[in-house]
Amino acid sequence: MRAFSCRVCDSPLFFENSLCVSCGTALGFSREERDIVPLDPGGRYVDHAGLVWHVCRNLNLTGCTWLAPVEGGQCAACDLTRTRPADDDVEGLAQLPAAEAAKRHLVVELDGLGLSLDGLVFDMLSSVEENVVIGHADGVITIDLAESDDARRERIRQQLGEPYRTLLGHLRHEVGHFFQMRLVTEEHPERLARCRVLFGDETADYQAEIDRHYAEGPPEGWEASYITTYATMHPFEDFAETFAHYLHISDTCETAAAYGLATVDVRAFSVFRDLVRAVWVPLSVALNQINRSMGKDDVYPFVIPAPVLDKLDFVASLAAEG
Repeated sequence: MRAFSCRVCDSPLFFENSLCVSCGTALGFSREERDIVPLDPGGRYVDHAGLVWHVCRNLNLTGCTWLAPVEGGQCAACDLTRTRPADDDVEGLAQLPAAEAAKRHLVVELDGLGLSLDGLVFDMLSSVEENVVIGHADGVITIDLAESDDARRERIRQQLGEPYRTLLGHLRHEVGHFFQMRLVTEEHPERLARCRVLFGDETADYQAEIDRHYAEGPPEGWEASYITTYATMHPFEDFAETFAHYLHISDTCETAAAYGLATVDVRAFSVFRDLVRAVWVPLSVALNQINRSMGKDDVYPFVIPAPVLDKLDFVASLAAEG
């Protein structure tokens, strides 16, 4: 995430700001300009082409600060949400803002990487009265809004023995399934062949592999070839976990550079593994130590073995071509 500043008074801003706390200027996020822009008293912004943009109608519902092309309409990020809780689902609506904020972060990151979201939608479902399974199917990402509850999410994380579990992490993982579906196909036989070499044969029976994973756990020595135990379950999950870590690393390195924590141009690396070795490894170690100094868990509780570097390189090459 880049660093933002107010165009009126030059004070620092953060991605979700709807108001500059220094000068009081109303703000909105322009996806087209990838920047936070000042609004006039009517909640409008006129861009360089003379087009008029308006505050998203979901500002008060989800905290969305993005700009919409039509007055009273919703922005491009909100358009991606196909399903949300009903107006009388008080608990679901209370959980929605956190999920939508994570989704907006994801959209900005994918935009920056040049990855198109065409064909992708989100079902933000409340599990108050029904069971919701987080997942991806044919361009639809389903999110259980109960994951916005920190205590519940931490309980599940501990039950499953996961080192990391966040809403943004869920979204990054599930969007990995989407991009594998779209970019690694028989129309690109070389990509498909390379993917199978790195991740395995994706035609393996998925349900059988799920049953095996939860009955037996990860194979012995999994740490030498996989980023997480969940990645060992099936080649699809290995790809999605790797894609999520590609996004974790890319975004955090860019944020570190924006705030002066990385002294090199993180976009100058033509090979992703070089970025991992030169920037991410020392940065993540430092961030982990800072968290430990505060009595907190590691920011990045993972080790990246050489085979995972190969997988990360492959995913990064797809993003570059995608």
